[in-house]
Amino acid sequence: METARRLPRLSFGSGGIEQGSRPLPEEVAVALSFNGSTQAVMMATPADLTDFAYGFALTEGIATPDQIDSVEIVPAGDGIDVQVWLTDDAEKRLAARRRTMAGPVGCGLCGIDSIEQAMRPVAHVAPSPLRMTPAQVMRAVASLIDRQPLHDQTRAAHCAAFWTPEGLVAAREDVGRHNALDKLVGHVIRAGYPQGAVVLTSRVSIDMVQKVCALGAPILIAVSAPTAHAVDLAEEAGLTLIALARPDRFEVFTHSDRVTETAHVR
Repeated sequence: METARRLPRLSFGSGGIEQGSRPLPEEVAVALSFNGSTQAVMMATPADLTDFAYGFALTEGIATPDQIDSVEIVPAGDGIDVQVWLTDDAEKRLAARRRTMAGPVGCGLCGIDSIEQAMRPVAHVAPSPLRMTPAQVMRAVASLIDRQPLHDQTRAAHCAAFWTPEGLVAAREDVGRHNALDKLVGHVIRAGYPQGAVVLTSRVSIDMVQKVCALGAPILIAVSAPTAHAVDLAEEAGLTLIALARPDRFEVFTHSDRVTETAHVR
């Protein structure tokens, strides 16, 4: 399925009215079904859906990668059904997770039926030797420019990327910021990359912190600002949170010891 489609439009400006067209991202209903039962329905960009399944399963506490037997992408009327089949030992976790998420792409908590689920304990980030210099942080942000083809085409997509000392090694895009991050997480765990930093084009809310901590990445870099509670959560989890990042500046909110003048992975 195409990820973008060109549609006609009228352009109004100082030069008058012009007819033309503009490419816009596709947005389709994607059902995430586990062992035959739909667990979530997300409005998403129809790309990298196997990565989406792996990432969503991990970051939502449904299953670890080794508990996924298979993933099948099945067209379903006007949408897509991503059918994930889990091992027997994941059944109990699946039954405990009662989440149906049918809602707008901007909401990461649609369908959660209790405050406890929304504010679930965050996974603590294990001690890490990973360090980044200020120059590396700024280069990671600058490198995002070359890793967002859907955004370049449409100006309507978020990006989540993964940095290692070799630079940005992966990136995923979606109309939803949570979807982009889940797709990236799925790709990272399937590819087996070494420890690195997650780089986001979006703001940082508590659910984005929860997802990065589920991946185990020790550093999160974001172009936009975090919420106050996201900072609290990152501090509690041992996550280095860098935000308002640009190619020439950034701000560190938690665990600044991982930003040093000498980068190293001991």
